[in-house]
Amino acid sequence: MARLTRAEVQERNRARVLAAAREEFAERGFRDAKVDGIAERAELTRGAVYSNFPGKRALYFAVLAQLAQDAPATEPGEPALTVREALGALARAWVARLPLSTEADSPAARIGAEVMPEILTDERTRRPYAQLVRLQAILLGMGLERLNPASAGDARQVRLAETALTTLHGASRMAAAAPGFLEPFNVVSACEQLADLDLGDRWSDPPIAPRAQPAADPWRPPDAVDELRGARVPLAADGVVAVLGLHRLARIEDALRAAPADAEVTAVVVTGEPAELAPLARMAVAEVRGLLRQCLPRSAWPRLQLVLDEQGAMAAAAGVTGVSDATEAAVRIQAGRITSRAEGLGSGYAAAATPAES
Repeated sequence: MARLTRAEVQERNRARVLAAAREEFAERGFRDAKVDGIAERAELTRGAVYSNFPGKRALYFAVLAQLAQDAPATEPGEPALTVREALGALARAWVARLPLSTEADSPAARIGAEVMPEILTDERTRRPYAQLVRLQAILLGMGLERLNPASAGDARQVRLAETALTTLHGASRMAAAAPGFLEPFNVVSACEQLADLDLGDRWSDPPIAPRAQPAADPWRPPDAVDELRGARVPLAADGVVAVLGLHRLARIEDALRAAPADAEVTAVVVTGEPAELAPLARMAVAEVRGLLRQCLPRSAWPRLQLVLDEQGAMAAAAGVTGVSDATEAAVRIQAGRITSRAEGLGSGYAAAATPAES
């Protein structure tokens, strides 16, 4: 048998640690789980666990991300043709994954039961998660807008999506706190009724944005995958690439709104703490991918490509180094070259609104 390379050994050990952690969290819950117990289950040393993950919480988020990514892709029903139908489909997909009163102590329920308390206990996770949920609302809201093209101009449905997600997250908390109390039909009906609300949601250009600076640099991005669609990203296409730290994710809406209809828009998500926060991002993106699939036809999905750039390689190709959770920069791509770039608050809008070179 051929001897494994060092990289192969590391990958095998990482997989063993993840599998052991999944068992430990399912049996004991996050709070009572022990790193020593995970090491024993994996038949590795405690040091081997820490060589792959900086701590128990990072390992917990990695397990949750793996569960979200590996969740079976249930077939969607009839494609939603109206906002009401889409909100109903969204709510049905959400409540279907909530544990029933008889399932409240199942392994899956125990693994996920402490995720929100753990996220909320620390500003380092709470702030990125808030932006991840806002990103989910932006994607859902802009998808709802595409179901209703008659509401053209500055009409926006992101607040509606935020309200639906608020309702559904509340349902999740109630299902965990009082098993058997939740009536799924009522939750679905309430979300459908939201379609009749006028929340006065209108889009306006950001009041402050930097001026995009001309550039003439080669564009040689590494291979990447669009995490929303699970497909390779055609990064050679003309468009806008926005590099956003986890504290700046909501700013992608600026680029999406300002970019010409024929321009690709790519969000490159970076973080200063990839070991712990990248799995949190993967979990949230996997969740919204499943929800989009269930409630919107592909033709209504926002034209966003989303790349999780854990190592910063895509950001470096765009000329952005030293990434952090506060990073915000963007470049305009045309004919395989970077033709303009912007940095700071509103940079995605600046790059998207810059006229293409003739």
